[in-house]
Amino acid sequence: MIIPKLHYISQGNTPKEHLENIQKACTSGAELVQLNLKNISEKKYLKLAEEAREITAHFQTRLLINNNYKIAKAIKADGVYLEKTGVCPTIVRKDLYTWQLIGGEANTLQDCKTLILKDVDFISLGPFKFDLTKDNISTALGLNGYTVIMESLVTEIPIIGFGGITTEDVTKILKTGVSGIAVSTEITQDFNKITTFHQLLKASSTEEQRYTF
Repeated sequence: MIIPKLHYISQGNTPKEHLENIQKACTSGAELVQLNLKNISEKKYLKLAEEAREITAHFQTRLLINNNYKIAKAIKADGVYLEKTGVCPTIVRKDLYTWQLIGGEANTLQDCKTLILKDVDFISLGPFKFDLTKDNISTALGLNGYTVIMESLVTEIPIIGFGGITTEDVTKILKTGVSGIAVSTEITQDFNKITTFHQLLKASSTEEQRYTF
């Protein structure tokens, strides 16, 4: 299965805004979006996730659910993204459908190695810069951090950079060996940036990297 190189992480002041922004991202050509709702009841989350599923299915965009793997399973989302404080991927794997993706968050080389052993489908490595969308702020890695980790890491698993990434950063990040990026603010402020991100990501790899799991 091929993991898209650009992930849009939903943002909004209200759950309704998250859904509106997911719709805009899909309309603008996003191939994968992550529903990133916090502090919301299970019942309401389920309803919103179902709505997000309807939007993304219409555009044939992949949908990941942040942390809540039970909801990801219930609505048959394309997968789940587990933050560092989330449930262990090994436990989640047993509960999900075999075709559902699991992404895990990493901040260090050791985090990456642990996630590889736990059989995740992709690793989000960051933050690249200080990231306002995260509550538990880990150390910003920057280009040096990415370079050091990627040089030591031997894996076929796609590594996705995240954390305050803008269009100006993409080419430099990809040179470190990171294979894709997850973006929130830069896209939410201007959904036309999705096209720019896609062009930059494509330019970096004349041949699409294909991953087989």
